[in-house]
Amino acid sequence: MKPGGARRAIGAAALEVGAVGLGCMPMSWAYTGSRRRGEESLRTVHAALDQGCTLLDTADMYGPFTNELLLGRVLKERRADAFVSTKVGLLVGEQHIVANGRPGYVKRACDASLRRLQTDTIDLYQLHRADPEVPVEETWGAMAELVGAGKVRSLGLCAVGARAGRRAGRDGLHAGTIRQLERIQQVFPVSSVMAELSVWSPEALTALLPWCTARGVGFLAAMPLGNGFLTGTLTPGEGFEPDDVRARHPRFTAEMTAANQPIVAGLRRVAARHGDDVTPAQVALAWVLAQGRNVVPVPGAKHERWARENARAAELCLTEADLADIARLPAAQGSWD
Repeated sequence: MKPGGARRAIGAAALEVGAVGLGCMPMSWAYTGSRRRGEESLRTVHAALDQGCTLLDTADMYGPFTNELLLGRVLKERRADAFVSTKVGLLVGEQHIVANGRPGYVKRACDASLRRLQTDTIDLYQLHRADPEVPVEETWGAMAELVGAGKVRSLGLCAVGARAGRRAGRDGLHAGTIRQLERIQQVFPVSSVMAELSVWSPEALTALLPWCTARGVGFLAAMPLGNGFLTGTLTPGEGFEPDDVRARHPRFTAEMTAANQPIVAGLRRVAARHGDDVTPAQVALAWVLAQGRNVVPVPGAKHERWARENARAAELCLTEADLADIARLPAAQGSWD
């Protein structure tokens, strides 16, 4: 079996995907622009598919639009090998991002995504953010009509932003998302929820993941490598280019990068038990996989090497001792406000 070929099911319809997905955003958006290479990105997507990482996660806002166009070049050749996930609901302006959940817009945006992706059907269509000016039931209803029209196979919801939740306190981190889920579940079944989950951001384990597990909803773990920090490949104090989202991330200041090194050190210790070729990143992904059979980590990658390394995490079985040691690691430091 291919490294990432172990299968996991998403939603009540049991749509199967590889155990590890591929987040395509870094190829076109949010991370250092000077290090983006179109041909290398294409090789990365092909490598992920070769390794059995079938879930390709993108969004119309990434670029904007250029990430879907990139994936379309691969899907034109390998549509049968891929499970295509894209998102709708956010518009990118010059200096701002706004939500748009109007039903007419959702339907037009879907048609545009289908054209860019060079496919007839989107496997998972996710609502990126609910529009505060439109009842979420109306937006979700329009998305459900796309399923009825055969343009989309299943629907998912992205969790409300982390900063808003943290201001509400740890207990309220995902309360807003759960309220949305309860509402839209009455309109059309939710197949998946995407939210941050990693060794240094485990908050979803408290309420959101249990909500999903109890209802047979898939959980797509965003940022399972902590925006790259948990890979152990970042140089403390190196900094980031201004267009890199981590340049403004409260956990990537020089002070916090140094303070959080014990987390990476702990992952290295666990990795060493499993062999010289096992990496902290693979341990971090294996930890996410261990949180439930409905959990699929979606690490971002823009280099073929990392896509192959991430896929092999599906073969790594952490022991109870490993999981206990990871549980004892210090909580990540860094203010979110």
